[in-house]
Amino acid sequence: MKKYLCDPCGYIYDPEVGDPDSGIEPGTAFEDIPDDWVCPICGVGKDLFSVIEE
Repeated sequence: MKKYLCDPCGYIYDPEVGDPDSGIEPGTAFEDIPDDWVCPICGVGKDLFSVIEE
């Protein structure tokens, strides 16, 4: 699964880790995160994340 970068603050969403503090279980693809989820660091929405090409 692809990782996603928060453009404003640099937080990386890693689907293998998820975001347990926000209720996103490990193994959750970015596309499957609810649309109202926000970056746990700076609070921006999913629309300000970019896919990380590896």
